[in-house]
Amino acid sequence: MKKKNSHISFQNFKENKLSIQFNLDGFSFCITNSNTKQDVYFCEYTFEDTLKTPENLLEKIKEIFKNDTILQEDFSEVNVIHQNELSSIVPNAFFSEEKLTSYLNYNIKTFATDFIAFDEIAQISAKSVYIPYVNINNYLFQNFGDFNYQHHSTVLLEKYLNHNSAKEKVMYVNVSKNYLDIIVLQNNTLLLSNCFKFTTKEDFIYYILFVAEQLSLDNSKFSLYFTGQIALESELYKIAYQYIKNCYFLESKNEIFKHLDAANHNNYILLGL
Repeated sequence: MKKKNSHISFQNFKENKLSIQFNLDGFSFCITNSNTKQDVYFCEYTFEDTLKTPENLLEKIKEIFKNDTILQEDFSEVNVIHQNELSSIVPNAFFSEEKLTSYLNYNIKTFATDFIAFDEIAQISAKSVYIPYVNINNYLFQNFGDFNYQHHSTVLLEKYLNHNSAKEKVMYVNVSKNYLDIIVLQNNTLLLSNCFKFTTKEDFIYYILFVAEQLSLDNSKFSLYFTGQIALESELYKIAYQYIKNCYFLESKNEIFKHLDAANHNNYILLGL
């Protein structure tokens, strides 16, 4: 497990907000000054291998909490982001709390014991329906008491909507180790939001081109913005640029990047502005 962090630029933990993000590949968190709204610390743990289950992830998180003294402090507010592919976007017009399971059964296999939650996405009058890792929520409640939690697709979509002002169709792709989130917007209207698993660069470009074809996007004209684990020199970017003319990185204006050895489009879920 590798750790990467910025230096600490604050003293009073209780005046700051803690935001946590985790998936089967890693765990990260940032601390935000509640008064200035600026991020003052960031830390990321990357696992050597992708974990197989939420139970394995909980054991890793327990180890991190045991050794990282910052996470043993008290905070004014705690927010948690569950990053997984177990989600679906549902327009408010078709949403009913009594049908949560049915919304997910189109894409994933659910079990009777699964707890299903949903987030409000007010900007597009929709809900993000998803399965959080309840075992980790329970552990975090033991450590912090009450906290807020969301699905990562909710956070990504809200940040992309805040960035997007184009009237034409724009594609946003957030890259993780084994997954890519593809979101297509047009004039602040959501046209598509989906998560795809990939293992090769050919898989990666296939899903991007498939979405482009389905939404009648001209590869020589539409804009594609990348965030997450992708670099200019990476094979993923190179193969995307072979097929898509207008490829960009959506760079965050977060001041914390001055203290991080990372490109401004990395860790966009937690640090994107």
